[in-house]
Amino acid sequence: MRIFKKAVFMVMISFLIANVNVNTAHAAIDVSAKSAIVIDGASGRVLFAKDEHEKRRIASITKIMTAVLAIESGKMDETVTVSANAVRTEGSAIYLTEGQKVKLKDLVYGLMLRSGNDAAVAIAEHVGGSLDGFVYMMNQKAEQLGMENTRFQNPHGLDDHENHYSTAYDMALLTKYAMKLKDYQKISGTKIYKAETMESVWKNKNKLLTMLYRYSTGGKTGYTKLAKRTLVSTASKDGIDLIAVTINDPDDWDDHMKMFNYVFDHYQTYLIAKKGDIPKLKGTFYESKAFIKRDITYLLTEEEKEDVNIQTTLLKPKKTWEKDASKIPDIVGHMKIMFNGETIAKVPIYYENERHQKPKKQFFETFKSIFLNAAGGAKWSI
Repeated sequence: MRIFKKAVFMVMISFLIANVNVNTAHAAIDVSAKSAIVIDGASGRVLFAKDEHEKRRIASITKIMTAVLAIESGKMDETVTVSANAVRTEGSAIYLTEGQKVKLKDLVYGLMLRSGNDAAVAIAEHVGGSLDGFVYMMNQKAEQLGMENTRFQNPHGLDDHENHYSTAYDMALLTKYAMKLKDYQKISGTKIYKAETMESVWKNKNKLLTMLYRYSTGGKTGYTKLAKRTLVSTASKDGIDLIAVTINDPDDWDDHMKMFNYVFDHYQTYLIAKKGDIPKLKGTFYESKAFIKRDITYLLTEEEKEDVNIQTTLLKPKKTWEKDASKIPDIVGHMKIMFNGETIAKVPIYYENERHQKPKKQFFETFKSIFLNAAGGAKWSI
C-alpha cells in the first residue's frame, strides 16, 4: 500500500459500482465473452468492461443469489426435507432423493461446488416456502442491490423461462455484496467439502480455484445450451480483491486470468488519507482536534494519482466555542473526494470530545502520516 500527497477520503455505504474511465484497459484486454467486466471488490470501481449492461441468460451463476438468500435466512443449521419436485429437477445434481433429510448448509455447498439444480429447488422451497415465494425474494433482493437489468424466474438458471436474465454488471454488483458475507466467502472458496448429513464428498467445479490460478478465491461456474458458458470469479493479490464476470464466453478460464493479471500488473491500492488528524489544519481552531475515523484507500494506476483531489469543508468556528467546547458540534465538516471529475466519496469530519475519540496511532502509523502533512487544504464555509 502506497501513500501519495493528495489527501482523499472515501466511505462506501452504497453497493453501487462506480463507473470511471476504463479506456486504457479496453485497449489492453481482449476477451472472447459477449459480456465481461472486472471490478475492484473494495470500492466497486469498474476496471474493464465489455457490453456489461446487455441483458443475457446467465445459467448457473444465478445460484449466487440463491446462496446469498439461504445464508441470510439464518437457517443454515436447519434440516430440509427434500421434495419430489426438487428430485425431478433437470441438469446437474447432487442426487437428492425424495424425503431425504439434509442440512441446509450441505445443500448450499452442493449448490455452489457441484451446481446442484436439485439443491437449488430444495433450498428455495425451504427458505421461500415455495418456488414462487423464493423467486419473489430473489427479485426483491436484486432491486435492493440496484440490479436494474436483472429478472430471476428460478433459483438455478435453467432455460425453463424466457425472462430469466441479468448482466455482467449486475452480477458483479451481486458478487460484491455476497463477498461481504463470511459464510459465502468460505463456501465459494472451498475446494473440497465433505457433507455433514450426506454420504458425499464434493470437489469444486471452479478450475480457477482448484488448479489454474493461484490467486483465485472462489466464484461460480455456469452453462446451459442457450446461455453458453458463464463464469463469476474472485481473486486476491497483495491486498487487492477483484471480481470478474463473463457471459457467453468459450474461453472463460483464460479470459478471467487475463483480466485479473492486467489489473494486478497495472493497479495498486493507494493509501489516500489516514485516519486521525487532518493535514493543513495547523494554526487553525481545529488544529489537533478535527479528525477522520478511518483510513481511505483506492485502486489506481501510477498515472491516475494526479487525477485525485480533495475538497475540505469546515464550519466557521464561533466565538462561543472557545469559551464553551460543549457547544462544538460532533461533526464539524466533511471531505469530498474527486476522481476524474466525479465524486467517489464523501466522509464526515469529527471534533474530538468524550463521544468521539481520535483513533490511536502506533509509531509506524505516525511516521507514515508525516507524508500527508502537506496534503489537501481547507475550504472554509459557514
